[in-house]
Amino acid sequence: MDYQGKTVWITGAASGIGEALALEYSKKRANVILTDRDENKLKNVISACEKLGGKAVFAPFDLEKSDEIRKTTNRVLKEHPKIDILINNGGISQRSYAIETPVEIDRKLMDINFFGAVTLTKELLPSLISGKGGKISVTSSMTGKFGFPLRTSYCASKHALQGFFEALRAELYDKNVKVTIVSPGRVYTNISVNAIDKEGKKYGIMDKGQSKGISATKCARKIVSAIEKNKKELWVGGSEIIMIYIRLYISFLFHILARRIKPT
Repeated sequence: MDYQGKTVWITGAASGIGEALALEYSKKRANVILTDRDENKLKNVISACEKLGGKAVFAPFDLEKSDEIRKTTNRVLKEHPKIDILINNGGISQRSYAIETPVEIDRKLMDINFFGAVTLTKELLPSLISGKGGKISVTSSMTGKFGFPLRTSYCASKHALQGFFEALRAELYDKNVKVTIVSPGRVYTNISVNAIDKEGKKYGIMDKGQSKGISATKCARKIVSAIEKNKKELWVGGSEIIMIYIRLYISFLFHILARRIKPT
């Protein structure tokens, strides 16, 4: 695919998979619009993208704040009215038991992971549709396919993403806008370190499974390829992806394994 002159909007771009995606598209000479709430790290990623030959636009906002999303998109679209690819990658994870977690934390996860992605998508849909070939990608998770301990709110937000974007795909079929849902397994990023606990504080611990995951670069390359090929779904990770198949085809075994696996 020729990315010269194409514009790709990526959220969660200051680190992890989002940063790796920004670098991959910059290598392909795409214009990238990068969003994150960590403005300092985002500026570093923008510098790295420009060194690779890409053109990067600084568009920071907090996915939890709908007003910020609308204000920023209105500003950016005035200068970059045509968006070719939207990658809803930003989000936050959780490490706490449901019985100990106040509903305010549940809402926070839904606001960031679900409503943040939905709000940005709705703001950019007219631009994606007008291009008659737009693409949308959303980063769900293996836990968007099944429940997993210590991640009740996180799982719920990812299940919601799965449902919304599957329905959106059907609605956009005759608009020639393709939707790819990405479900990563273990990818070596700081997602567990940056997860929040029952008090909304930073968890601060790297999960053992996470530390052994595939690299963010490898994950990003698979995502770029899946979007290019208009794949409806991408399951990306290591051997843990087999859990999705077990859940689908040997459900009784999945339920046994889920309660035995150490969740961190």
